Amino acid sequence: MSLKLYVIPASPPCRAVMMLAKEVGLELDIQEVEKSQLRTPEMLELNPEHTVPILVDGDFILWESHAIMPYLVGKYKADYSNLYPKDDLEKSAIITQRLHFESGILFERCKTAITPLFQGIGDICDDDRDKIIEAFGFMEKYLENSAWMAGDEMTVADLSILATMASIELVIPVEEDRFPKLFDWLKCGKDLDYFEECNSKGLDELKSLIEAASA
Repeated sequence: MSLKLYVIPASPPCRAVMMLAKEVGLELDIQEVEKSQLRTPEMLELNPEHTVPILVDGDFILWESHAIMPYLVGKYKADYSNLYPKDDLEKSAIITQRLHFESGILFERCKTAITPLFQGIGDICDDDRDKIIEAFGFMEKYLENSAWMAGDEMTVADLSILATMASIELVIPVEEDRFPKLFDWLKCGKDLDYFEECNSKGLDELKSLIEAASA
């Protein structure tokens, strides 16, 4: 079995897939690429949408982290079904909803807020900051009666949200007194054995980009 994953380390979705692989003990051939490479003929042949991560599993090619993560669990790690239980419709539906929240709300609000920082044209505006704080409140509610985002066990939704939250925390930290459950959840995520290995390089790159733009 040879599984190849094309990534940009600074990308939260890429880091989410890498964390999943570590969680289930699945070996991936990690291929780091630059953003400019995604529009080369070779990469467009793999993914015409020129995004990462891209998974190559033999003749099968898949992109979008929220598709890749359930695929890897379902095909290769059925004994880790708690991460995405295909036979429990209600639980998998909740996980899917959390993934949609991460991509459609949290990640998008993160991109909108920090784009001015990358471009060196200003700080995060109050409205964008408020929208991210509002998203923190949504997650606090998710955690109201459970330790993890979609229930009592960690799922692919936690890993996906964790990668994005680690990026957001570079510029908007979670206040413990205001969001205690989210603060504790984030600490648990950062304590995972593989968190630093999968995230440190990408987070350092993001931090450097922000600092360089504001210099």
